[in-house]
Amino acid sequence: MDLVRIILAIILPPLGVFMQVGLGKHFWINILLTLLGYIPGIIHAVWVIAKY
Repeated sequence: MDLVRIILAIILPPLGVFMQVGLGKHFWINILLTLLGYIPGIIHAVWVIAKY
């Protein structure tokens, strides 16, 4: 299941984070990072998925 989340995190980073932790602070941080730059959003999403 983590592989599916990582693939979703590459395509749409907030969706991968949402599937992992829900509507918590990491989701909103990822939304902000994705809006500021797509690559930081991907890095944060993969980090959240790997950590939790």
